[in-house]
Amino acid sequence: MNEAQLNAIVEQVVLRLTNQGGTAKSPSRGPALIGKRPGVFDDLDSAVDAATKAQAQWSATTLDTRAVVIEAMRQVTRDHVEELARDAVAETKLGNVKDKLQKNLLCANKTPGIEILRPLAYSGDHGLMLTERAPFGVIGAITPSTNPTETIINNAIGMVSGGNSVVFNCHPSAKQVCARFIAWLNEAIVAAGGPANLITTIAEPSIESAGALMKHKGIRLIVVTGGPAVVKAAMNSGKRAIAAGPGNPPAVVDETAHVAQAAKDIVDGASLDNNIVCIVEKEVMAVASIADQLKSEMQKAGAYEVTGSAINALEKLVVDDGHPARDWVGKDATKIAEAAGLKVPAGTRLLFAEVDQMHPFVQAELLMPVIGFVRKKNVEDAIAGALQAEHGFGHTATMHSTNIDHLHEMAKVINTSIFVKNGPSFAGLGMRGEGYTSFTIASPTGEGLTTAVSFTRERRCTLKDSFRII
Repeated sequence: MNEAQLNAIVEQVVLRLTNQGGTAKSPSRGPALIGKRPGVFDDLDSAVDAATKAQAQWSATTLDTRAVVIEAMRQVTRDHVEELARDAVAETKLGNVKDKLQKNLLCANKTPGIEILRPLAYSGDHGLMLTERAPFGVIGAITPSTNPTETIINNAIGMVSGGNSVVFNCHPSAKQVCARFIAWLNEAIVAAGGPANLITTIAEPSIESAGALMKHKGIRLIVVTGGPAVVKAAMNSGKRAIAAGPGNPPAVVDETAHVAQAAKDIVDGASLDNNIVCIVEKEVMAVASIADQLKSEMQKAGAYEVTGSAINALEKLVVDDGHPARDWVGKDATKIAEAAGLKVPAGTRLLFAEVDQMHPFVQAELLMPVIGFVRKKNVEDAIAGALQAEHGFGHTATMHSTNIDHLHEMAKVINTSIFVKNGPSFAGLGMRGEGYTSFTIASPTGEGLTTAVSFTRERRCTLKDSFRII
């Protein structure tokens, strides 16, 4: 499925939702929520036991069957993408339906499967050596409220492709949509010839159940997508952990940039799903000579500049002791503006304010369509500001420039898992950009954009003095 086809699907579904009179109805309560749901258990031990049995069966399944099963997982996501997007917004009160449609389709279509697991062979005078990727077994995965179903399908495809089963501890605020999705995935897996309960979860996830999952004797690998606290807990669990932590992605725009395009890219990126995605632009560092032009072009692209005393009013609303005010995380820019006493044009997607380097709009990952704009005297100052604001998370950064030396310098010093040049941040996830996607970007533990390879371990097999056949 190419980008044009994906966009066409999104447009059709959004039009249908609009014609139905809304974008986010109450979560569906269809058959998957009545009675026993495949893969959904009342307690953690039962979920792990079922996943353990499924993984043993999965290990004995042929690669051809695995490929069919993984395609079935992709297809059931496509089939239910409207419900997944709508119900996630209704349950979590975060983001918007149109962007969640795009993100779920992105994960269904561009998450790598078994094709990324390539065996490697060496032959020489002393025989043949083969390395292959083997499963860990049962993986424990903790998922966020910001990208609940996207993380599930992205993780599940990669983990299952690697020969594992997975037990999800979903965010409590997204438990209904996640349980429903996991039930659909299990139905699709079994129908395609895979084992029951290859993907499991518990009906009532909590912080306590997440802690128990990390320490469960049946779990071989922990994969966490979330904030600093859960990442720290995973890394202190005593188990092998893959942790995707926070980010605060800066966007640098220098004097050589195509300013109108840079503005559009920044607004498109920073407004994606109301800024709750960890990779999207959280602050702008603009070289002074193009700063005013950039602000003007950002407003043409759908952003609104907050100025004067309104900046303080907005800060009081959305910042709580240096952290994002929970009530406004993931909310629409127009709703935030209204609450702050601002009159903004209909369709405004992003609010921005010119502030100093240490302002909370720059320093905090707000996870809402409110970002800081900092004027810098030159590109060196802009890159230094970006480096400081990124806080060493090593997550994501972008730069708009036609000067290869500037791009090279930024790429070297920023040291992030994702660095996008002359595009919106989400191009680094393969959305309007090349390459595969991932919604678990493991900067703290070094895996970067996780794939099936991340969820496997390397095994070596050596045949001494034979099978060099030339």
